Amino acid sequence: MEDQITFEQYLVSKKIDPKKFKSAEASKYEELSSDFPQMNPKSFTAHYLFLINPIRRKYLLEQSIEEEVVKKATVARPKFKR
Repeated sequence: MEDQITFEQYLVSKKIDPKKFKSAEASKYEELSSDFPQMNPKSFTAHYLFLINPIRRKYLLEQSIEEEVVKKATVARPKFKR
């Protein structure tokens, strides 16, 4: 089964600062976040590409924040021996 990512993790993967985006454009954030769980992330990107690029330019994620979110998202998984 494929791991599901949250909308915030998706935004970070697209180099968008979720906090800035949510505070500046709450209605657009809510609209996109409600649509995100209903689609595969790749389908979501293809469908909303015309919105994602301008949003990235407005709310570009700082490198330090990106590293922090990636560390939180990383989960240790058990290793199985065969």
